[in-house]
Amino acid sequence: MANTKDYYAVMGVSMGASQDAIKRAYRQLAKKHHPDSNQNDPKAAERFKEISEAYQVLGDVEKRKHYDEMRRLGAYDDLGAPSRPRGPKPGATGTPGAAGAPPGSFKFEDFDVGGLGGLGDLFGSIFNQPRGGGARQAQQGQSVETTLEVPFAVAATGGKVPVDLELTEECGTCNGSGSAPGTRPTTCKECGGLGTINFGQGGFAVSRPCPACLGRGSVPSKVCPTCTGAGEVRARKKILITVPPGADSGTKVRVKGQGGKGMHGGAAGDVVITFHVADDPAWSREGLDLVRRVPINVAQATLGSKASVTTIDGKTISLRIPAGTASGKRFRITRQGIQKAEKIGDLIAEIAIEVPSPVTAEQEKLMKQFAESAGLSY
Repeated sequence: MANTKDYYAVMGVSMGASQDAIKRAYRQLAKKHHPDSNQNDPKAAERFKEISEAYQVLGDVEKRKHYDEMRRLGAYDDLGAPSRPRGPKPGATGTPGAAGAPPGSFKFEDFDVGGLGGLGDLFGSIFNQPRGGGARQAQQGQSVETTLEVPFAVAATGGKVPVDLELTEECGTCNGSGSAPGTRPTTCKECGGLGTINFGQGGFAVSRPCPACLGRGSVPSKVCPTCTGAGEVRARKKILITVPPGADSGTKVRVKGQGGKGMHGGAAGDVVITFHVADDPAWSREGLDLVRRVPINVAQATLGSKASVTTIDGKTISLRIPAGTASGKRFRITRQGIQKAEKIGDLIAEIAIEVPSPVTAEQEKLMKQFAESAGLSY
């Protein structure tokens, strides 16, 4: 019986690795071990298949959660493979009290933990395969989580921002079968075509998708040249994300049906975007209020003047600067801030007095005269 592999060890990452770190590791390993780049290495295809299998689980947030949950519940030993059975022999099945079954032996399908549903289902969902699989079942496509940097002005007023995604999708060459076009798959010797295998675990008989055929019940007689038998390929996709007005860093949006294409006619996955609002040297934000720095010169501040203030949506407003205005003084322009639902913030113009540099000899002379007449030291 083939053991379930420790996918973290296969990918060379820790259990605490981020999704981005797992993605980087996959890219590096896939490039290094791709059969096309290792034609003289007969083990390259198997290694590439092993890497792809690991990434199918760890690269998908939901599958990874299920996989980690099974490890936490003790379905794997420290190496990630099924622990050596202490009760029934590998392949044993049965229900509590069934004839011929060891005392206390039963299927995970009959066991429910904390409302999670049967653990057989939980195990099967790691691979998006139903219990007793083998038939080509429709599977939902990969859902993706990513972070998107949003320009400050777009986050304030709303808009659309493009995002590039890397997805796992059904191979278009073999339509997800893993077999080269024109060839017939053969029955999997590991599971006898059932798509699942059983193994003993501490008094339980656990059913899980067969790792040799990935739950299909068959293996390619000749692997698909595009996906090397995995039935899935990596694809790039660009979509436009609608940013709502007033979006903050950490805001999440879910875009239904824009993730990876489903397998065997299944629905497409979703895309979950976490916004990160970029800094802008001209703007800052205080709740729904926007703060903009307004530079003026010494003469304007001393004598009073008018200054032009540009709003977040590009309009120009004339602002009256009273005589004797100090640097840092704030003026509030109502209803020119961020709008969220029925609420609208203000635009706060913050004065910044800029000193000319360098000054001419004539300007320096006049400035000294001004300072002396005003009793200012210099």
